[in-house]
Amino acid sequence: MEAPKATELGIESEELSGELGDFTTTWKVVPLSFAALGIGVLSAFVALGLLRLIGLFTNLFFYLRWNTAMASPAGHHLGPVVILIPVAGALIIGLMARYGSERIRGHGIPEALEAILISGSRIEPRVAILKPLSSAISIGSGGPFGAEGPIIMTGGAFGSLVAQFMHLTSAERKTLLVAGAAGGMSATFASPVAAVLLAVELLLFEWKPRSLIPVGLASAAAAATRRYILGMGPLFPTPLHPVFIGPKGLLGCVLMGLLAGALSALLTLSVYAAEDAFGKVPIHWMWWPAIGGLVVGIGGWISPHALGVGYDSIGSLLRGDMPIRLMLGLLVVKWIIWSVSLGSGTSGGVLAPLLLMGGALGGVMATVLPNEGAGFWPLIAMGAILGGTMRSPFTGIIFALELTHDVTVLLPLLVASIIAHGFTVLTLRRSILTEKVARRGYHLSREYTVDPLEILFVREVMRTNIAVLPTNTPLNDLARSLHGDHKHGQRLYPVVDADGRFAGVVTRHDLQKFLGEHPARSNGHHLAELVRANPAKAYPDEPLRVVVNRMADTGLTRLPVVDREDPAKLMGIVSLNDLLKARVRSLEEERHRERVLTMRPIFPAGSRRRSTG
Repeated sequence: MEAPKATELGIESEELSGELGDFTTTWKVVPLSFAALGIGVLSAFVALGLLRLIGLFTNLFFYLRWNTAMASPAGHHLGPVVILIPVAGALIIGLMARYGSERIRGHGIPEALEAILISGSRIEPRVAILKPLSSAISIGSGGPFGAEGPIIMTGGAFGSLVAQFMHLTSAERKTLLVAGAAGGMSATFASPVAAVLLAVELLLFEWKPRSLIPVGLASAAAAATRRYILGMGPLFPTPLHPVFIGPKGLLGCVLMGLLAGALSALLTLSVYAAEDAFGKVPIHWMWWPAIGGLVVGIGGWISPHALGVGYDSIGSLLRGDMPIRLMLGLLVVKWIIWSVSLGSGTSGGVLAPLLLMGGALGGVMATVLPNEGAGFWPLIAMGAILGGTMRSPFTGIIFALELTHDVTVLLPLLVASIIAHGFTVLTLRRSILTEKVARRGYHLSREYTVDPLEILFVREVMRTNIAVLPTNTPLNDLARSLHGDHKHGQRLYPVVDADGRFAGVVTRHDLQKFLGEHPARSNGHHLAELVRANPAKAYPDEPLRVVVNRMADTGLTRLPVVDREDPAKLMGIVSLNDLLKARVRSLEEERHRERVLTMRPIFPAGSRRRSTG
């Protein structure tokens, strides 16, 4: 199998040339950014198309009229017949998933994660068509979902398609896929900054300018385009709340964070409990959405406001004009129908339902918490539940701000979102978005830290006490020395000429193979005949991560270390085992406990007694 190229492994030109800086981004980011700008504009029109489709199917299913304007299912006059509407939509989705593409099942973000982590950021073209269509049918027939998951998947699909027409690496395709996803979310909610944060916290798995710049530009382009095709934000304008809410208010935010974290954990568990239950149903998964649709229909009959996206209900919660009885019913019914239908494998997003359930929780708790103005506690709970359920607290904070433009709640949102995030991190191994990926046999780590291989240099771990062989060494002398454990089993031997200048390397394997196959040729021959000239090298001033990448690129696990200014000056050897020293250092920082400062009395007891005696 052909070895991967250095650029495919993320080895940027600065690293290969030794010109280290704070970032490894190259000028390749410029054409990638121009492509991302186009994808951002495209994703805005994709978002517009999805919203129009949702409006169309909502009007068709509930009002039997041809109209693409967004409408709420809550105003229907179907009576008990409404139970059949979600079932009909779910049957269509089941057929589309089985005979079109199974990738349309789910709420979109886990599928985008899988495409990034498993499929080299490649998404099938038919997914770009079937995903928005199936999501529009699901939401339009009363499915209790949001448009953000499908638009993230759809925008990502279009970004991936554009990237697949270009000559790009997998990392660059990932950037354009995420650019499409961020652009779609930005255009749907008029939330360009939150879209970028979601991309960083959940989709990119890195915070590097090479990906952040194109994704940020795509989100900005989508938000700017939205103003001409969908109108200005915010989506849910609210009056400004107090700038500072005092100690009682902040304690209320702590309580709200704990409650939102507990609700986040219960929501996650309920979704996957429903999924496990459907897995035991002895019928093909194509029919599962219809069963979920039946539950949705019954719930919608009981509480019509639980059907559909629920933007009108979110707005009512933020205005503070929803009765508490309606809030309680909405919270319970939405929770049940959302978790069951999502567990059945239908198509729809999670952000809008989380906002609605979080807002309902905040509205209920507003009756016992300090009065900070209409809609204050629903807004705080919305941000907190996003931080807890999605494990993306900064996305939740900024998303709530961009949805309402109420910047005065930044501190309360920070407190509640971080508390909710901490609660779910300590109580659940996975989030609602990553559990599905983990169930398919893949592990995700979302702790973004400095790589210990980045902060240690070759000079700190290389070995200098090594055996060096002259080029004029007779091979028969080497044959005798190889029988012992020469220099503790050294596997790579630097070779120097008569002036002590580095001439190349030879491996123990090469020597043993030559002497084993040609024992008679060792007499009268010298080591110079077996030397590998111009081998891959390391330099003392390189970070260990660069050396690891070079080893991966070449397939070598040991490299000679030479002076960068004078490559004929040998400095030592660095091996894969030496690189583990960086990991040992990191482990020691995690595990070793010590008290650096100690408390000492200013006047020792003995001195006080002497002074008083």
